[in-house]
Amino acid sequence: MPRPRLLLTVILFAQFVIPLSISGTAVALPGIAADLGSDPTPLQWVVNGFNVSFAICTIAWGAFSDRIGYTRSFRIGIVIAAVGGIISALAPTLSILDAGRVIAGIGSAAVLTGAAPLLTHLFEGPARAKAFALFGTINGLGLAAGPALSGMLLSVWGWRGIFAVQAIVLTVALLGSTRLPRLGRGETSLRQLLDFSALKAPSFLAMTLVPVAGAIGFVTFLTYLPSALGAIHNLSSGVIGALMLTMTVPVLIAPTLVHRIMQSGRATPTSVIAVSFTMLIVGGVGVVLLLRPDLPVAVGIAPMVLLGLGFGLPLGFVDAEALAAVPSERAGAASGVINLLRIGSEAVFVAAYAAILAAIVTTTLPGNAGQLVASGGTGHPWIYHDGLVAAALTMIGLVALLGIAFVLIHRVSVRTSRKNTTPELNTETSPVQQ
Repeated sequence: MPRPRLLLTVILFAQFVIPLSISGTAVALPGIAADLGSDPTPLQWVVNGFNVSFAICTIAWGAFSDRIGYTRSFRIGIVIAAVGGIISALAPTLSILDAGRVIAGIGSAAVLTGAAPLLTHLFEGPARAKAFALFGTINGLGLAAGPALSGMLLSVWGWRGIFAVQAIVLTVALLGSTRLPRLGRGETSLRQLLDFSALKAPSFLAMTLVPVAGAIGFVTFLTYLPSALGAIHNLSSGVIGALMLTMTVPVLIAPTLVHRIMQSGRATPTSVIAVSFTMLIVGGVGVVLLLRPDLPVAVGIAPMVLLGLGFGLPLGFVDAEALAAVPSERAGAASGVINLLRIGSEAVFVAAYAAILAAIVTTTLPGNAGQLVASGGTGHPWIYHDGLVAAALTMIGLVALLGIAFVLIHRVSVRTSRKNTTPELNTETSPVQQ
């Protein structure tokens, strides 16, 4: 069998395309609208088609891969996602482009649900936990890099180049997947692989809220701020890509800084997570208040940095903290649940953000003009701003609710831990007292 590191590289390479598709596609909407039309429903489905089909098909592929084998479903998923990318790159109409994105989402769901069981089978003990930590980290890096990479591709090859490069990456991953051993097909049930009973542990449940909050409070903004910067400030794709680095660079730096601070004993995982929630909320509010047509774009940089830090701070340890709450023999299954919730929530809430924004914009400005503005077109910055405020405040409110839930569940976990570790009092009567 090939070296485990080589197999892990192949799996992570294929996985990397999923967060790129979630966070990087919206950058292309203005160019797509100019070439293929600005009807808001099919235009938004360029993003939502992938996200919705991905979220819906994740569970279905999990059950199907249990029958055909995880390696086979992983490869099939790569093929389907690559075909979706090719269709998207060559699409002559919006409807065909939407179909390509739906197909890519279906295939990506198979990639995810095949990848997690493969890691479970290929690695054991600490190596398995490390593999899943890398799995989560790659997802975070892919999300953070999505808008910037897509913006670069857009400026060089146009919007079709974004989907073409995704297809090329998947093709390379498909070639590498031929080295994977055949795993699955009756060896382990889906219930064992995605053991949702881990959510009964308060510590584990509390930690799963952290990546969900990151999806709502960071990924949604990361996905649609490029369109907002274009619609509100009429910036070029190159300038937008440079500005988005203020959100993405902190994601890369924060995990290393947190690791050093925690090693020094100056912070605990709980305190870092509390700061993370605070930064996501304050950063989101800052975007709402400062990303306005009557203010210079530079004043919006600070909240974008806060959003990046809020997402990046817990990125390096949240999976390990969650896995510490479950038995070591169930680490792979529990990690699968974390990543399923992480990536599934990204897809769902990015779609929800887009739906709210489009509804506000097209209600205020019906017709073709509103459709163009909703996709990030210029000409009516205040109307787009109104849509941004509605969508952003909804996401900020959800993050705040998750923050409250985290505090409450964490308190329950602390009380449970203390109760389990407190020695039982000897209530029997001693021989001397008798």
